[in-house]
Amino acid sequence: MKSQEIRKRFLEFFQSKNHSIVPSAPMVVKDDPTLMFTNAGMNQFKEYFLGNSIPKSTRVTDSQKCLRVSGKHNDLEEVGHDTYHHTMFEMLGNWSFGDYFKEEAINWAWELLTDVFKVDKDSLYVSVFEGSKEDGVGLDTEALEIWKKIIPEDRIIYGDKKDNFWEMGDQGPCGPCSEIHIDIRSDEEKAKKSGRELVNADHPQVVEIWNLVFMQFNRKADGSLEELPAKHIDTGMGFERLCMALQKKQSNYDTDVFTPLIAEVEKITNTTYGKSEEVDIAIRVISDHIRAVAFSIADGQLPSNTGAGYVIRRILRRAIRYGFTFLNTKEPFIYKLVNRLKIQMGDAFPELEKQQQLIENVIKEEELSFLRTLEQGLVLLENIVKESNSKEISGTKAFELYDTFGFPIDLTALILKEKGFSLNVAEFEAALKEQKDRSRAATQITSGDWHEIAEVSEDVFVGYDELETPVKIAKYRKVETKKQGALYQIVLTKTPFYPEGGGQVGDKGYLKAGEGKISIIDTKKENNQIVHFAKKLPQDISAEFTAVVDAGARAKTAANHTATHLLHQALRKILGTHVEQKGSMVQPNHMRFDFSHFSKLSSEEIEEVENFVNNRIQESLQLEEQRNIAYQEALNRGAIALFGEKYGDSVRAIRFGDSMELCGGTHVRNTADIWYFKITGESAVASGIRRIEAITGEAVKAYFQEQSDVLENVQGLLKNAKNPVKAIKNLQAENAELKKQVESLLKDKAKNLKSEIKNELKEINGVHFVAKQVDLDAGGIKDLAFQLGGEVDNLFLLFGAEQKGKALLSCYISKELVESKNLNAGTIVRELGKFIQGGGGGQAFFATAGGKKPEGITQALAEAKKYLAE
Repeated sequence: MKSQEIRKRFLEFFQSKNHSIVPSAPMVVKDDPTLMFTNAGMNQFKEYFLGNSIPKSTRVTDSQKCLRVSGKHNDLEEVGHDTYHHTMFEMLGNWSFGDYFKEEAINWAWELLTDVFKVDKDSLYVSVFEGSKEDGVGLDTEALEIWKKIIPEDRIIYGDKKDNFWEMGDQGPCGPCSEIHIDIRSDEEKAKKSGRELVNADHPQVVEIWNLVFMQFNRKADGSLEELPAKHIDTGMGFERLCMALQKKQSNYDTDVFTPLIAEVEKITNTTYGKSEEVDIAIRVISDHIRAVAFSIADGQLPSNTGAGYVIRRILRRAIRYGFTFLNTKEPFIYKLVNRLKIQMGDAFPELEKQQQLIENVIKEEELSFLRTLEQGLVLLENIVKESNSKEISGTKAFELYDTFGFPIDLTALILKEKGFSLNVAEFEAALKEQKDRSRAATQITSGDWHEIAEVSEDVFVGYDELETPVKIAKYRKVETKKQGALYQIVLTKTPFYPEGGGQVGDKGYLKAGEGKISIIDTKKENNQIVHFAKKLPQDISAEFTAVVDAGARAKTAANHTATHLLHQALRKILGTHVEQKGSMVQPNHMRFDFSHFSKLSSEEIEEVENFVNNRIQESLQLEEQRNIAYQEALNRGAIALFGEKYGDSVRAIRFGDSMELCGGTHVRNTADIWYFKITGESAVASGIRRIEAITGEAVKAYFQEQSDVLENVQGLLKNAKNPVKAIKNLQAENAELKKQVESLLKDKAKNLKSEIKNELKEINGVHFVAKQVDLDAGGIKDLAFQLGGEVDNLFLLFGAEQKGKALLSCYISKELVESKNLNAGTIVRELGKFIQGGGGGQAFFATAGGKKPEGITQALAEAKKYLAE
């Protein structure tokens, strides 16, 4: 059975059991501060498990794109080395929100596997939770009794908390689970050892295939458990493992989920899968990682140096590194796999086809960049080896190479081994742990339990219409972070505060009751509830308050948000409809807008975009808002939806003239409220992605005033010239002429200096040597050194110079001396750099060092002679 058919049959089975089929949520999580990536099928349903929202359907099923490479679910290092771990994987699941429970979940799972998919019953084992004295929870007898009616008791395994109790996090809904494991070993292997003994023993052919989670408890901050008022079912089955079992393969990578990708890697790299363990691992790594990276980019997450973007860059670089080391690929090639992936999975996930060009562009650019980094790292590693006095290389130096340049530590270890050196791994791991501990400590959050006081209104957000409204506190809790200290998270019965989302920052303001008020310093959305952040709680928690939004900041933010819509329209009109929004940040004082486009905008295009937006502002276009329009109807009317965003059946559409977008943010009532739009910057974010930074309203007025002040100052310096542009051009021409004269004088000076230095050369052990302080800049010194090198054999010279209070050392060594006497100018200037409190480097025949102690030049010059001693 082909993988596409397996996915289809799973969904149709649960549809027949009255489940609604829902689409996969984006793999990249945008509006949940607790997650960077969707790492389990239940992530998009957290709000239902927590009781923060009521689901439209109490039974749903889907195939969810997941990524596990960080946090407690971290499979990255196993990927490629074994046959069943992946970064990106599909999780097939069925859910019940307060509807059916263990009886149906277990029986349906068994029916699907054995009746529909015809899995051999004798190859299956199941587990039940044995209980926990620590939590005061006994054996899951309910699940046990159901399983005993289905499967022989010797195939039922009792698991502890680690294996058979699933938790969403340190707090929140949780419960016992039953795992279904499959033994796909040969009959000969099964005869030697029972599969029961290999369950949860990391055996590649005895693997967990499905986890049935019975959510019946809530974990409180103190670690205790309480019963949930409504019990839920959350199941997750690894699609790739299911395909392995049904296609009777011994490895996920031998299924049709991966074989087309593997064949494409073989073709591109001229390698063969199945002949060498090192090559096989590399091909598996690449075939896995291209999926994770491609889907992440399609969902709007570009590789970067921070957060989720750093995770994606790390995955991609791991793939590039394996290709570089084991497949001998020195040119970009991974981007060529995107088309094969699209052919394979595009029907189930159409975003791959729609975003194909962008995905290829971004991956190719990342490959080019990292291959340059690898080249640079190889040179730096070579220098570390040359300078080492020991056969064991410092782990601290290797960490600097890893941390600063992104040079992979396993590649460092491999190269050192080939050269007969070893790496102090303990030192490296200590440095890495120290860095991780610092990072973890900076972001660690300790949360208390929620204290619930009142019910939250059904229409909780009223901020589209009101900036001030009477409210009560519905619940609150204390949180602590190292960065911000103790804070309080407050949920109100209703709120005018807009929570951060869709690129727009959260509102600030205050809660007041009588004469007292507390500041709201930020507003975010978590698990579908709007959370307000405050540094303290009001004295009377149960009082009625007035929630007041900072109206000035909201108005500026709304102007910038509306401007992003007009900007999007302008870019699509002027550059083409290939332009798509790829990210935005909307704040009171400025905005930025990322979009897909293949080249830098010209000054004419920037001016045209500005004029387009400002014309829409001058037209005084009225806001047309539809708060509850059917998603498909909005699209049919021309609304633009963004890739990587999760939309419900009902959406909010915002229209200003011909600009119509799906958007939950706040906007001006009329475009005239924006006043004016000014682009302040245009730059590249990644290959095929550009960024525009801009300002509106009061910020533009301040900008124009600043420019006016600058012009006034320039005119003052030019003695109030009537035409300052012409006056500056005259100064530039005069300056260029003076530069020519100075360069001519310096050449004459260097010519005279060259003759002088030739007369000062001394012969030491067959080497022509001079060490001298000269009055030249760095460029003049280099020219003089190379001129002398072309005229004098076996030359060793060291020049010192003082420029603007700084010291400079330059060393030149004839190439024949570099080889015959094993001299290295880079090493020499680094060692002599200590006398001028500086450092530097360069090539073996020419190098420079800079420092902040000019008085040390004399001593450095005096020390140079020691390098020629026999």
